[in-house]
Amino acid sequence: MTILSADYIYTPDGFVKEQAIAFTQTIKAIDTLETLQEKYPDAEVIFTEKNSVIYPGFINTHVHLEFSANKTSLKYGSFMPWLDTVIEHREDLVGSCNNEMMMNECNEMLHSGITTFGAISSFGNELEVCEKAPQRVVFFNELIGSNAQYADMLYGDFLERVKASQSCESSSFITPAVAIHSPYSVHPIILQKAVNVAKQNSLPLSAHFLESQAERQWLEEGEGELKGFFEKYFNTSKPVTNINEFMYAFNAYPTHFTHAAQATKEELAHLADKGHSIAHCPRSNRYLGCGRLSIETLHDLNMPYSVATDGLSSNDSLNIFDELRAAVMLHYQTPVLELSNRLIRSVTSDAAEILGLNCGSIEVGKVADFAVVTLREEPKREEEIALWTVLHTKVCSQVYIHGEKYV
Repeated sequence: MTILSADYIYTPDGFVKEQAIAFTQTIKAIDTLETLQEKYPDAEVIFTEKNSVIYPGFINTHVHLEFSANKTSLKYGSFMPWLDTVIEHREDLVGSCNNEMMMNECNEMLHSGITTFGAISSFGNELEVCEKAPQRVVFFNELIGSNAQYADMLYGDFLERVKASQSCESSSFITPAVAIHSPYSVHPIILQKAVNVAKQNSLPLSAHFLESQAERQWLEEGEGELKGFFEKYFNTSKPVTNINEFMYAFNAYPTHFTHAAQATKEELAHLADKGHSIAHCPRSNRYLGCGRLSIETLHDLNMPYSVATDGLSSNDSLNIFDELRAAVMLHYQTPVLELSNRLIRSVTSDAAEILGLNCGSIEVGKVADFAVVTLREEPKREEEIALWTVLHTKVCSQVYIHGEKYV
């Protein structure tokens, strides 16, 4: 038994003062330090630094480790030039991204308090790294392939990768999951098969959706920059699906849609009505010129969302605090104190609920995943703690996963 004491603890009821947490691999009690020491006299007591806040471990729901080698190879500023350079440099970037590099990025995430992440995997290359990483990992096996001629082969490869991740489930913190690349890159026949795999096995499901204006124009009109892309690389000039057909394919199973920066209010309302959620990647959307997700619309719809880093193919770090600060600056319409609290929720309890995990909140019975943030000085007003956390933090002073201290 361990007791962790801090000036503040972030709980589902808000920030509570001068409390402590007793835990093994799960949380056993939350009370004053004196009460917990009386109840557990043999427990090890760990004191955090002055002005510290214990948060649940942060959750990054959407990251691509396979492109961690990118620094200046890919072109930022607009989606289609970026996509062209992905095709141009893909083999070199994936080939140079070894296990050591991916593990370094896992450790970078760890120091920013990320105790769980969703790894979007196109090839399965990072499964070994995810098995060895200290974090719990939702391993999203990604399906991609719009050419009907190769659909069966691509689907077969996808199933093999799903089985490989399922075989890791009992021996590590791996949760197997399914990801659909995007409406423009997955044929409807294998799309429906993959959704059924997720549904039949109760696996988390994710899909990129309406990231850019080019995607929207291609799906609606069969025109625009993506038409030239498909003619050049895939010898086709017609999209395999449209926006509604793609959306409706997920009606029967809750899905975590990534980006949705170009989704209309009506489309977001449909997704909300079907129990779906959004992974919001503000820096990626800005760097690729994809526009701004209207999170105020998500608030109005009471639609859950997470804030995620995406991968280094479209970002400069996997630090969750960098992402939260970007979100604060991007969404100037929402009052900053309200937004800060919503953002903290988006990477803790909301993210855990979206992924179906027993973590993300400090409650008895939840997994003992903690991220300790030490503020620069004592907060003068408790209602500002979330804001000061987002604005002033780069790394956490302590991090625990499943009751074990890693930082």
